[in-house]
Amino acid sequence: MRYSDDIIEEVRTRNDIVDVISGYVKLQRKGSSYFGLCPFHNEKSPSFSVSPGKQMYYCFGCGAGGNVYTFLMEYENYSFQEAVKVLAGRAGVKLPEIEYSKEAKELADRRALLLEINKQAAKYFYCKLRTPGGADAMAYLKRRGLSDETIRMFGLGYSDKYNNDLYQFLKKKGYSDELLKDSGLFNVDERHGMYDKFWNRVIYPIMDVNNRVIGFGGRVMGDAKPKYLNSPETKIFDKSRNLYGLNAARTSRRRNLIICEGYMDVISMHQAGFTNAVASLGTALTSQQAGLLKRYTDEVLIIYDSDEAGVRAALRAIPMLRSVGLATKVVNLRPHKDPDEFIQKEGMEAFEERLERAENSFLFEVRILQGNYDLTDPQGRTDFFHEVAGKLLKFEDEIERNSYLEAVARLYHIQADMLEKLVNKLALKGVGLAEQPKPKIFAKQRQEKESGIDKAQKLMLTWMTSYPEILKGLENHLKPEDFTTPLYREVAEMVEEQFRAGEVNPARIINHFEDSEQQTAVAALFHTQISLETEEERKKALKDVLCNMKDSSITYRLSRLEPTDLTGLQHLMEEKKKLEKLRESGLPEEISL
Repeated sequence: MRYSDDIIEEVRTRNDIVDVISGYVKLQRKGSSYFGLCPFHNEKSPSFSVSPGKQMYYCFGCGAGGNVYTFLMEYENYSFQEAVKVLAGRAGVKLPEIEYSKEAKELADRRALLLEINKQAAKYFYCKLRTPGGADAMAYLKRRGLSDETIRMFGLGYSDKYNNDLYQFLKKKGYSDELLKDSGLFNVDERHGMYDKFWNRVIYPIMDVNNRVIGFGGRVMGDAKPKYLNSPETKIFDKSRNLYGLNAARTSRRRNLIICEGYMDVISMHQAGFTNAVASLGTALTSQQAGLLKRYTDEVLIIYDSDEAGVRAALRAIPMLRSVGLATKVVNLRPHKDPDEFIQKEGMEAFEERLERAENSFLFEVRILQGNYDLTDPQGRTDFFHEVAGKLLKFEDEIERNSYLEAVARLYHIQADMLEKLVNKLALKGVGLAEQPKPKIFAKQRQEKESGIDKAQKLMLTWMTSYPEILKGLENHLKPEDFTTPLYREVAEMVEEQFRAGEVNPARIINHFEDSEQQTAVAALFHTQISLETEEERKKALKDVLCNMKDSSITYRLSRLEPTDLTGLQHLMEEKKKLEKLRESGLPEEISL
């Protein structure tokens, strides 16, 4: 399933990348480009560049890059086709009806059927709650203080005591066993066949940001185990990329979002007017969920259970939220266990006060850390401040680091200059300078040290697209086959094709790749930089890169040459002679940066 290249390019050119990204990132013009803080990683100094000339963006900090499609795919978690549709609507471009390949049509149809099955199941559970059989479940929800309006708004329901009731209901609607198995709503074994996963449980439908039911959570009525049960991951339900309640919270008028643990916590807070609450889905907070929160807010309040497990969960979440650029605070609910209990016992106003008094997340980390040391013991006090100094080093911004240093000094009665000396001493040793985690998708680019020939090929592609006038002079010296890395060779072929057609357009080349990680990798090929001050330095760099690439290409092809291919061997020897001549005589005048 794919729109034509002409349609894809028309939609792209009708959406100026500066205008689109300005809706998400505050940009400031510097020279021919615009700069802002990267939305894909945490930074204090802008390294996120948007080029109106190239119609591309690139972050020199984390490597995120691409065209206007890539940005929407990464920021909004859209597929390529979804990004095309959104941008077409924005520009008023009418998209033609497209024909699906057999495989794509089957996949799209299957997703649509799974969404419909979940929708039907949600209706079934909702109705069951209001039958005599659901009386105990309804009484449970009422005891928890939920109003009829809240129960309706969250679509709460009940699964019957019989473990094949939903199965029979959906079978009568004509769904196949194979499809029902893929829905995650049923278990299958040799003895019982197919039977309901959820039975005798209060049901919490899980919706995506577009209000589509993608899964369910169930709280058992009685003493059966497990107490809580969630849908498994399916073709439409990825726990790590969704948050319970976000479909409602994203439109909240409150200035921040609250992340908590459970369904009832979210529901209780929404009912009490705190409509900015969301919860992770039965797992620890993930980097994808942190990125999802960043789309809708700049500040997150963490409210996990006040027990030891809740504290550990908060400590895991803080660096993850910080890594995507979110300011974080931790709300103390003691002596109550969770938000639901707090609101039930103390009410809305007291809860609002706790939110206002939320503790800075770094100071929370330090306070929890302090519990591991005896500050009345000289050695314990020394070890504590050494560990705190290591944590302070992780702040890249000097003003921010000094602000926290002074706050710690006041709270723990140590002279600020003494703590500063300790921080500086550790800095000289390299302690605490581990890089902050980057979003998962870009971390892959930094896992392996880049080879010299890879850097040379990337530099050449950057020059070819930034200074396309050199391509004419390169024709007799460099071919796409000299790019030995498959992706680079493919891109070089497209650059050459564009040059012959009269226009080199790197943003259009990115359209060729539908996978966002490939788009990011290709964008990096057009933004490789080295410092070259003088014309002499530029000439030398271009000659060195060209000669290194040719030498590597000849060696690469020679190692793969068939022993009997004498014509191929003769051709490579001629290329080697030509390379030696180039090294001795220098670059022709028409090849210059």
